[in-house]
Amino acid sequence: MRRALLSAVAVLGAAIGLTPPAAAQAPAAQGGQLTLQAYAGIFRDNYTEVVVNPFTTRTGTEVQYFDGGTSAQMLGRLRAQRADPQIDVVIMDVTTAQIACAEGLVERIDASVLPVIGQLGEMAREAGAGCGPAVTYDHLVLVYDTQSVQPAPTRWMAMADAAQRGQVALSAPPNIQGLALTAILAHAATGDWRNINAAMPRLREIAPNVQTFNPNPDGYTLILNDQVNFATGWNARAQLYRDQSQGRIGVVLPEEGTAFQINTINLVANAKNRPQALSFMAHALSAEAQKAFTERMFYGPTNPNAQVAPAALSRTALAPEFRQRVIGLNWEEMVRLREQWNQRWRREVIAASNR
Repeated sequence: MRRALLSAVAVLGAAIGLTPPAAAQAPAAQGGQLTLQAYAGIFRDNYTEVVVNPFTTRTGTEVQYFDGGTSAQMLGRLRAQRADPQIDVVIMDVTTAQIACAEGLVERIDASVLPVIGQLGEMAREAGAGCGPAVTYDHLVLVYDTQSVQPAPTRWMAMADAAQRGQVALSAPPNIQGLALTAILAHAATGDWRNINAAMPRLREIAPNVQTFNPNPDGYTLILNDQVNFATGWNARAQLYRDQSQGRIGVVLPEEGTAFQINTINLVANAKNRPQALSFMAHALSAEAQKAFTERMFYGPTNPNAQVAPAALSRTALAPEFRQRVIGLNWEEMVRLREQWNQRWRREVIAASNR
């Protein structure tokens, strides 16, 4: 997966600007309806406007957007509806999607069923473990209050500055932000993201400055409410908050690196509206839709044929100056390490914040 990730980043960078081959697009199902389960809030608002609505206009297919909550909640809903699914397509994070795939809750699918998959890079095709491919790439960033933190930070360890006591919000494991931060710090120290022993001393340095390990509602809002100066976050949302706050929220991809967070798009097993669902998936993975969503919300495109405007691409991890900072984190392996890392955080990091 590490080799696939690095090669995929290189291929994506080289391929920006290509025109997608028309033969790779599946025929659009006309009319009818489908139910899409995906994230709520600003994801729903922006995805509806630039991906869902154009699909409905082109095909006449009505898309019922169901706010799924977290990926774990989406998985629970798929399990509860196994005998009578009410959802046709689901967008969820890669670790949860792989569980859904293993349990037969979503269909195994490849380019023979959905030709557009053949356009995607290797990492995108493999992300779903044989089921739905990657539909967005996001990455972990450091967010900060530009009014209180000057000059702009360049490293994750800026959160360890003694002057920031009580001014940091971290999302601790099992939240994947905490897992990703651990892997990034381990990789920066040793070149091996799995080496949690190398990450622990750095996390313990940050711990005394942490006000909360469970930001509520999120780190961006805590900064805007003058409660903290630093937080971890996902780039796409952070970039939107930066714009909405007129630059109050600062966004940094630190020198130590970052890790991709991957969302996959999946066809629910025994979907009631399968033709419409496949048609929507083909649209969502197309170069046109990928370009539109990257330019609207700064998720990295998974279709390398997306002709993304340079100004938008520069605000993703696929910008030329950032590609080498993406570490080769294997989320499938991370799932197996999650509970062990969760326990180490509780004993060694969260406990260190109370000293």
